[in-house]
Amino acid sequence: MKTMMQRSRVTFSSGVAIGLATWLMASPAFAHHPLDGKLPSNFFEGFMSGMGHPVIGLDHLAFVIAVGLVAVNRAWGWLVPVGFVAASMVGTGIHLQAVDLPLPEVMISLSVVIVGALVAWGRKVNLWVLGAIAIAAGVFHGYAYGESVVGAEMTPLVAYLLGFGLIQAAIALGARTVAQMISTPQPESIAQKVRYIGFTITGFGAAFLASAVLG
Repeated sequence: MKTMMQRSRVTFSSGVAIGLATWLMASPAFAHHPLDGKLPSNFFEGFMSGMGHPVIGLDHLAFVIAVGLVAVNRAWGWLVPVGFVAASMVGTGIHLQAVDLPLPEVMISLSVVIVGALVAWGRKVNLWVLGAIAIAAGVFHGYAYGESVVGAEMTPLVAYLLGFGLIQAAIALGARTVAQMISTPQPESIAQKVRYIGFTITGFGAAFLASAVLG
């Protein structure tokens, strides 16, 4: 009976996530343009745009949270989100160099599904494998971030990189730290709840992936 209830909770949370993500994607301007598509022209605008992009873009936010949770209770786990943040800056640079990456929206959505599924799985994955996934995903997420600053001058561009780097690190490392802190007194109970979050994130990713593939 208990197992059936747990499965029902997972199914429900995943269904809610898919429905919510589908609804949110009906407004792409909300999802991807902190300044309503305006090119940042100064340090403040660049910084605020960088801070907003990973938070307003629900696919990006879901991944940033997941990349923190997947590294919980690992001695060197903090390297996984740090690697992702560094790679996202590289991805932005790739976009600014006018280099095209294949199917960026599909790859971003797929990364959310993969990392969400790893969180839901609840087992420790080799840290090198996690790092490789985080870095590969970071390049594509950063590539998408770059769209907002194509043509920007150096000052707002540097501020933009600083903004999205700081907010992503804060969210990912914060999620990891909080999960580790609250899991100390009751590890099994918290681990199960983290897995539920993983299922929810996977649901978000699946909805975004379907939208990216089907157009």
